[in-house]
Amino acid sequence: MRETDEILAELTPLRRYARSLTRDEAEAEDLVQEALLRAHERRASFRRGKGLRVWLMSILHNSFIDGLRSRRARELREAAMMEAAPASHPASQESAVRLAQIRVAFAQLPEEQRAALHLVAIEGLSYNEAALVLGVPQGTLMSRIARARAALREFEDGTGAARQPLRVVGGRDADDA
Repeated sequence: MRETDEILAELTPLRRYARSLTRDEAEAEDLVQEALLRAHERRASFRRGKGLRVWLMSILHNSFIDGLRSRRARELREAAMMEAAPASHPASQESAVRLAQIRVAFAQLPEEQRAALHLVAIEGLSYNEAALVLGVPQGTLMSRIARARAALREFEDGTGAARQPLRVVGGRDADDA
């Protein structure tokens, strides 16, 4: 029997198993197609006499598991994004002004604090990695980050020198003047 005929003979069991896994005709067909494509790409790994059906079924099963993992990961990312996304958006002008104020406050931090905070908070380095980049002990790095965060917290609370409150233009206060 030719190789193509052997594979064609396995289509019915593959489809049956795919329907059992997916419980959906269209998804089962897609899964079989994916498995056959992977089998073709990995045909060099098949050993004659080792059981074509078992090899194809394992590829189909692994394709199904990969698809499940991919869907779950996508659903978790989407759920996290939905939680992180605010239900309403503040006016973009206020956000732009606020972001500019924060940028000024960050820029006014001493260089060693700014560098330490940037590597950890923006670049996502671990404390150990950031300490290695800066050539300082990890405790020194942590101290710099703590001081930078404290300065930014003061700015947020309105007690820092860098923060200038937004001024209301128009409205009742303007009429009283």
